[in-house]
Amino acid sequence: MKANIVRIGNSKGIRLPKPVLKQCGLEESVDIEIEGNRLVIRPVRRPRSEWGKAFMKMAQHKDDTLLDRDTLQATTWDKAEWRR
Repeated sequence: MKANIVRIGNSKGIRLPKPVLKQCGLEESVDIEIEGNRLVIRPVRRPRSEWGKAFMKMAQHKDDTLLDRDTLQATTWDKAEWRR
């Protein structure tokens, strides 16, 4: 697909057809990067939006155990002071 570069105020831009925006998941905000001589436009991702999938994958591979098992031991303070 070809597109013309158009003047937008003091800047320039391109118009993207609605079907292209929809197919790429581009809505209000985008991330723009330059990779070599290419302009890469991606939808902005919400932080931690993929964590659920990552945790499920870790569980499937049994890679979701605690790294510090000592944290499972109740301390004297836990036994005497902790209230639920």
